[in-house]
Amino acid sequence: MQTSSLKEEIWQIVAAIPEGSVATYGQIAHLAGFPGYARLVGSTLKKLPHDTRLPWHRVVNGKGQLSFPANSQPWHRQKSRLEAEGIVFIGNGFSLKKFQWQT
Repeated sequence: MQTSSLKEEIWQIVAAIPEGSVATYGQIAHLAGFPGYARLVGSTLKKLPHDTRLPWHRVVNGKGQLSFPANSQPWHRQKSRLEAEGIVFIGNGFSLKKFQWQT
């Protein structure tokens, strides 16, 4: 199901997420025209090269949390990047109401 054009659409949507905002996997799937395919977004982003300039760190789960295991190295890397953009964490999560990208 994952075609090059769908991957490119996902990349373009992720690239458009403004600094200081986050988008959920489901939100990106919906914007790409595939509502209900949040896991497809996750698998697409998982395959990005390590040196990508795409702001993958702005993509989070629908609970207002990071999808990496808490306190893992990737979790800390994503959390640090989001905090540097002004996302305020309370415990392991943050307010989607406050920080979610409004498209």
